[in-house]
Amino acid sequence: MNNKKIFEIKGMHCDSCAKIIELELKDKVNNIKVDIKKGNAEMEFDESKISESKIKEIINGLGYKI
Repeated sequence: MNNKKIFEIKGMHCDSCAKIIELELKDKVNNIKVDIKKGNAEMEFDESKISESKIKEIINGLGYKI
């Protein structure tokens, strides 16, 4: 089942931060758009392939707070 969600992300301060998150998740989710100005990531993902908690774990593992 496809899920669309916006995650608030703290700790991003440049376009590279957004790219790191996008690159890390792009093969695991259907669609991702990180907005550095808004401080969030909008993504569509299939819950049968990756859970919301796993997405949070990955982003936190990169050094950001979600």
